[in-house]
Amino acid sequence: MDIVFSSTKEIAAAVRAGRVSATEVLEAHLAQIERHNPALNAVVTLDAGGARERARQADAALARGQVWGPLHGVPFTLKDAHATAGMRTTTGFPPLDHVPHEDSTVTARLKAAGGILTGKTNVAVMLGDPAQSNNPLFGRTNNPWNIEYTPGGSSGGAAAALAAGMTPFEIGTDLAGSIRIPAHFCGLFGLKPTENRVSSAGLIPGLPPPRSVRILSCIGPLARTAEDLALLYAIIAGPDRRDTEVQPVPVGSVPELELKDMRIAVAPTFPGLPVAAGIRQAIEELARQLQPLSAAVEEATLPALDFNQDLASAGELIGMVLGAFQPEENQPPATLAQYLAALHRRDQSMIAWEEFFDEWDVLLSPPSMTTAFPHCETGSPLPLDGQEVEYWLVGAHATLFNYTGHPAVVLPYRLDRDGLPLGVQLVGKRWAESRLLAIAKALSAVTGPFQRPPGYQA
Repeated sequence: MDIVFSSTKEIAAAVRAGRVSATEVLEAHLAQIERHNPALNAVVTLDAGGARERARQADAALARGQVWGPLHGVPFTLKDAHATAGMRTTTGFPPLDHVPHEDSTVTARLKAAGGILTGKTNVAVMLGDPAQSNNPLFGRTNNPWNIEYTPGGSSGGAAAALAAGMTPFEIGTDLAGSIRIPAHFCGLFGLKPTENRVSSAGLIPGLPPPRSVRILSCIGPLARTAEDLALLYAIIAGPDRRDTEVQPVPVGSVPELELKDMRIAVAPTFPGLPVAAGIRQAIEELARQLQPLSAAVEEATLPALDFNQDLASAGELIGMVLGAFQPEENQPPATLAQYLAALHRRDQSMIAWEEFFDEWDVLLSPPSMTTAFPHCETGSPLPLDGQEVEYWLVGAHATLFNYTGHPAVVLPYRLDRDGLPLGVQLVGKRWAESRLLAIAKALSAVTGPFQRPPGYQA
């Protein structure tokens, strides 16, 4: 068994069956961290001693016939934005560098399911960059496919650690593509659930005022299989009595779906948004592969929306969210009228996309305008097919669905001409993650499995 590149479900099953101990699984991952983390700088806080004690307890419990849950004995790391009781938490921002006294809801649910927290992974400062993960506390995280390139942000440490075999899964956060872009850049599976599906209680701990991030942001899993996404999503989703906005909508089991019954809409890009020719060609190639296998695959007519205005409105709302705790100099705060107008426009976009998904099972689109790019100054122009484009457009294809709240999955598809991962984004109806995950599982038979980066043997 190749422990560090096995799926979460495979590891959990092997531990429960006694084919490998929780202690052996943990030690394999700790060895992988020791071997590869110096070059990647993905894991920034490590509690090997605490994890070893918890693994011993897991093995002892299993010997007594006790199973803690579906993650019994599975080690994991967490993005350094989730509160972890007794473990350093920083969100990459020196004023928030502290040790929380209480777990976030997500942390607590993973532990209750039997998972063993080993450490925390690097982020962008205050989670403010979906393209790179760099901060003054821990520095820069590198992509395991090429350490001169970014793994994405702000869940870049999470994605790099997962792709390099240092953790079986991760839980990212996504305000503007921060789950989907790192999954795309590092060759992983990632799920951004419907807004208000997963509790944000304990996200960015220590920040006054509390609960600043109330809209657009989502919490979801990163993994190496679609099945692992479904497993982890089912564990972390649902109300908790701490985040009052999480809806009591049943999570539901993932059905078995066949491609032959699916209607797939295709958008090689969105109106007005740039995209690399290689990504456009990959989306079109995948559509051609799916046509003989599916009920319908078409470059469909998208909702009659002004995509640039929607993107600007999304940026305005994100700016309001971030401005609650990072006020810009010489920038007057948004008025209540501006905020309500932005929410009204958002409502209209939500409705239009819901009507779109009455006709289509899923939308196939790019996760970003580019694949991973060399480290650079945040905000500097990015090269795209010989031209320079605005840095922040890197998250545009993803941010549209933070704006509307729709769930979206990224699947790894192929490598680009530079040998870097290229993923595809699948978007589905709000509150229908289980169906979207079933579609992702079916499509992954065509798009292919996770590929291990060169040089990252167990």
